[in-house]
Amino acid sequence: MAKNWQLQEAKNQFSTVVEKALTDGYQIVTRHGQPAVVVMSVEEFRKLVPRSQSLSRFLADSPLQALADIPPRARDLPRPIDL
Repeated sequence: MAKNWQLQEAKNQFSTVVEKALTDGYQIVTRHGQPAVVVMSVEEFRKLVPRSQSLSRFLADSPLQALADIPPRARDLPRPIDL
């Protein structure tokens, strides 16, 4: 469960704030009564931050990859039209 810490309290008990973030979940630090920062484990952080990958890797992993099996377009000449 997240706990709110006043900035001065968080500075004085930083190791406790870190330990709570690792065991209990993210910790909110307030400044002037307003939420300012969040202390969280690296594991939680990595879940939130998308991994960067190349465009070609993204497209190769796409569920739309199955559409690559569309048969080739017919190259027949168009039928004649009377105008």
